[in-house]
Amino acid sequence: MSNELQVSLSFGKAPAAWGKDALLSFSEGSAKIHLDDNKVLFTQVQTAARTLNTMAIEAIKLIGTGWDNELRWAFSQGFYTAKKGAPVDFGDISESDLEQLTQRKNIIEWVRETVNLGPQALYPELLCEKAVALIESVLPAEQTITYNIIAGEALLEANYQGIYQVGKGSSRAPCLLELDYNPTAEQDAVVDYALVGKGITFDSGGYSLKPSDSMAYMKSDMGGAATLTAALALAIANGLQKRVKLYLCCAENMISNNALKLGDVITYKNGITVEVLNSDAEGRLVLADGLIAAQESNAKRIIDAATLTGAAKMAVGRDYNCILSMDEGLISSAVRCAKSENEKVWRLPLEDFHLKQISSSFADIANIHSGEGMAGASTAAAFLAKFIDQPETNWIHFDLSGSYQVSGNGLWAVGGKGHGVRTISNMLFS
Repeated sequence: MSNELQVSLSFGKAPAAWGKDALLSFSEGSAKIHLDDNKVLFTQVQTAARTLNTMAIEAIKLIGTGWDNELRWAFSQGFYTAKKGAPVDFGDISESDLEQLTQRKNIIEWVRETVNLGPQALYPELLCEKAVALIESVLPAEQTITYNIIAGEALLEANYQGIYQVGKGSSRAPCLLELDYNPTAEQDAVVDYALVGKGITFDSGGYSLKPSDSMAYMKSDMGGAATLTAALALAIANGLQKRVKLYLCCAENMISNNALKLGDVITYKNGITVEVLNSDAEGRLVLADGLIAAQESNAKRIIDAATLTGAAKMAVGRDYNCILSMDEGLISSAVRCAKSENEKVWRLPLEDFHLKQISSSFADIANIHSGEGMAGASTAAAFLAKFIDQPETNWIHFDLSGSYQVSGNGLWAVGGKGHGVRTISNMLFS
């Protein structure tokens, strides 16, 4: 394309005219990224791409030496915006590498585009259908998946009370997607991983109504469901041969004469009762159903992911995803995989005493912590732990504080980021 800007890499300093230690310099029709070998190359390239993105450049072609697949990927991530995607020609690259990068780009941009859809354009059943379509699009020719979408009153018949109660205030039905990727085709094959994602396609807060500034980006509250769907899709594309079950817990959290009310008590399928003290703590209410279903599958390990708490964002901002678990092996796996995939995770505490901080006078537990000075992200994870038979082992919770960017920064455009997809996808191979 004649309007492409050609971008190359250099480990030499930029000419002084571009400023002291300038990251970028320009000549006619081209730009050069000046890398400092003492700093993280991935971050420098993504930052340069974000800078170029602000210049109304229509398209990019990567040229010259020094580009490996990770640096190409970093550039694509930084150059992306919600309106135009990431029009990047990866340049001189082998056919197999191009196929791998293009597939990764398509999968993670599916997350970004799906998260960025407005709430009128995306509702619970459509999110489930889109998830199925993405997984089907990456399946090898000889493989199939099985799935079931349980919606509306059928949730009550199946006794999935949390999803139903949260979603009953909306005219658009809540639902649970149960999807089985079983490459062995053996009915009794062990389920290596169960993935449980929060899919709140819009969160008004319910009767615990959010202020406008906080509600404006609550179309992104299905980020957990999108992230786990894409993580499974990427793993399949990379040749995963383990059986994985995916559970998406989807609803709109709205206000109506039929909506969930403060003081309501939900009785779950496993007999646990929950007093609702805050209808804006709805994500944990729907995830509880998914965790129950995941355990019924006898999965060896469970990963859940959700845009669950503001407390996680207060702790780490939007640069990291938070992980909480009592299983040191899974924590180590998440940290190792994140590092290898150039993503960021940060461990927050989860201990036995957190499980005692969600007491209720009217039910087994409440859906928020009681008293001052409690750790919001940890007590939210403690709530989920109540629905795990043995929370000390084989379960990890991702609080996806880094999955959505409310305002652009030096690395990311506004909107969905897909941050966390590669980490979790990598974990499925361990």
